[in-house]
Amino acid sequence: MKKVLITGWNKGIGLATTKLFLEKWFEVIILARDFSDLKIENNNLEKIEFDLKNIEKISEICEKIWKIDILINNAWIMHWINYFDYNEELQKNILNINLVAQIELIKWFEKLNNNLRIVNNASIAWEIWHPDIWYWITKAWVINMTKSFAKILWPKWIVVNCVSAWPVETDMLLTIPEARKSEIKKSVMTWRFAKPEEIAKTFYFLWVDAPEYINWICIDINNWAFMR
Repeated sequence: MKKVLITGWNKGIGLATTKLFLEKWFEVIILARDFSDLKIENNNLEKIEFDLKNIEKISEICEKIWKIDILINNAWIMHWINYFDYNEELQKNILNINLVAQIELIKWFEKLNNNLRIVNNASIAWEIWHPDIWYWITKAWVINMTKSFAKILWPKWIVVNCVSAWPVETDMLLTIPEARKSEIKKSVMTWRFAKPEEIAKTFYFLWVDAPEYINWICIDINNWAFMR
């Protein structure tokens, strides 16, 4: 049975992805800050409570997990505040969770896992303007991190890709003003937000079904909202 590690909240995209991999008979490990809302009970599911902003303790967690087949860097935060309202702690936390933690996980697991598949969760924010400037910056870095690791790790047959989605029906939408949400929906052909299950299916394709020739790419999921 193949083992997949999914980082991030146990709801939204992370929850949809967890359900999909369990349905496909994977052994799933979730790394998240809180599991109070998780309603899944499955013998193939392991829950590890951990806050990825604690960079110095990531190696301890990785040693407990040891070997995996798939790494899904899904964890991220967004403060949705003005640049001038950022303090040093908020800035450090978003950098650690959205970028540094992902790098540390990749660095640790690639040492033990040849043929590892890695997918990073970016965002359309890296391609367009976003009011949370540090969220914007970290998502752009995720794209470049993906390309760098794909080049570095290819000799070990490790494939690294990422996904860049338009706003998805998750709790994130609660932080977006109604006028902005209406504007977003007008920009897509289906007049709706993406569903978490649609992102999960794309992740599954990249992690399981995609040939190794699909490497270091970013798949846009935005239903015509942005073309490049």
